[in-house]
Amino acid sequence: MDFTFTEEQQAAVEAAKAVFSSVTPDSVPSPALTAGAVADDFDRALWRKLAEGDLLGLALDPRYGGSGLDPLALCLVLRECGRVLARVPLLESSAAALAVQRYGGEELCADVLPRAARGELVLTAASSGRTGHGPAELAVQARRNGEGWVLDGVQTAVPWAHGADRVLIPAHTGEGGTVLALVPRDHEGVALEEQISTSGERQAEVRLDGVRLADREVLTADGAWEWLRDLLTTGTCALALGLGSAVLDLTSSYVSQREQFGFPLATFQAVAVQTADRYIDLRAMEATLWQAAWRLSLDEERPTVSGALPIAGDVAVAKIWAAEGVRRVVQTAQHLHGGFGAVTDYPLHRYHAWGKQLELSLGSAAAHEEALGELLAAHPLG
Repeated sequence: MDFTFTEEQQAAVEAAKAVFSSVTPDSVPSPALTAGAVADDFDRALWRKLAEGDLLGLALDPRYGGSGLDPLALCLVLRECGRVLARVPLLESSAAALAVQRYGGEELCADVLPRAARGELVLTAASSGRTGHGPAELAVQARRNGEGWVLDGVQTAVPWAHGADRVLIPAHTGEGGTVLALVPRDHEGVALEEQISTSGERQAEVRLDGVRLADREVLTADGAWEWLRDLLTTGTCALALGLGSAVLDLTSSYVSQREQFGFPLATFQAVAVQTADRYIDLRAMEATLWQAAWRLSLDEERPTVSGALPIAGDVAVAKIWAAEGVRRVVQTAQHLHGGFGAVTDYPLHRYHAWGKQLELSLGSAAAHEEALGELLAAHPLG
């Protein structure tokens, strides 16, 4: 087995590091000191740099202006994005574009994907449903109306919705099926109500009241929503890995320089043991993330390992480790920093807020443990 990344994937990482090298987590007001959102919009200047570096169409087909790579390459770039708390909808826009490419018609792909790859069209995706609990697709109903569709319902906590041009929304048909509707933000019948995330970013409750869409704007293929949800969850794990890695680096630097009783904190056994445990957490987060990303990147024609769980099983394991791991890494960092970790002109409190947001996004560890249990019951390993 070859666990090394390809030259193209490594090149994408280097390009991402170059773009993110100028990003600092303190570029907006602290969420601890801001009653509302830390900013009205995402980082448009950084978004343009990502477009110029060909990182917005990384996994799109070259005929749409993309680089033709895979979800694994996207997750490598998202890891670098998480390290610096980059305020851009890279995960959501990339995942929505990939879903359109995989399940949309040629007319829709030709209209949306080239502009998305150039950064001219910003996409996002709804995945929280009405309350953040329960199946997201049940929060919106889609019904046929002649040659088009009509949508009614509510999706909460939609990331970057106020700055996005279109929102990819899961909806149920009432017949046991699920579709994905690509809804323009300013479409008639669409209303956005501001919500503030744990990280201080601006989200939206998206209300749909008799929204009419053309047939080409709705993805009806079986499994489209499940595939998008798995990709969003895996991408969230990549962001958590990057964030956790940055926090461990920050902590290691602090305890190496901070002295107590005339010795660096890092030389104390209790401190060394805690940081070693967090290092192990990160390695487990990394291994399970790449397993899930690899499964998502496999060609449809390529057979999976005999007796393996469905991809959802690997995604659940990755999210369990990401949620638990990022929480433990940040909590240990706060503990080892002491009161200094709460100082608002030091970046650790921002990582804490973002870490909690990522821990709960796309389902907590407990929710994915339950889902994994159901998968194991339905697919006993032989």
